[in-house]
Amino acid sequence: MPTVTKRAHEKGDFFVDYEEKVFEDVQAKPGEKALITFHTVAFEGSIGLVNLLQAKRLKRKGFETSVLLYGPGVTLGVQRGFPKIGDEAFPGHLNFNNQIAGFMDEGGKVFACRFALQALYGHGEPSLIPGIKPISPLDVLDLMLLHRRDGAFILDTWTL
Repeated sequence: MPTVTKRAHEKGDFFVDYEEKVFEDVQAKPGEKALITFHTVAFEGSIGLVNLLQAKRLKRKGFETSVLLYGPGVTLGVQRGFPKIGDEAFPGHLNFNNQIAGFMDEGGKVFACRFALQALYGHGEPSLIPGIKPISPLDVLDLMLLHRRDGAFILDTWTL
């Protein structure tokens, strides 16, 4: 019968070379923009959180970075908590709120579609995390087109 001859993994061990960087560290040139769009439901996959982290990273690389929450993406931008707004019911419960607030604290802009907010998900503008700018559904496409016209890096996030 085969036996295990390697020691058990211990805290502090690592399995991969996390220090090697293969590609150059790209930084934004003056005036470069980025737009991350979210058409995804909060807590129904990792893409919402992952691309909020990407938005922060783009901002830190010098891009004028905006986030667009539309369709089910507006669910990332509503205030949460239990039993009260702002109370974290379990670790990670407020991850979207915390990432969005942190992104805006670093100068990022966040926009949320009013149609999706009210018509699809039954929320009003007071439900949004403070600092998120509600926009007309007619502005959703124009926001994307303005970024395209400006040569921005655009990362579209869809999970539905």
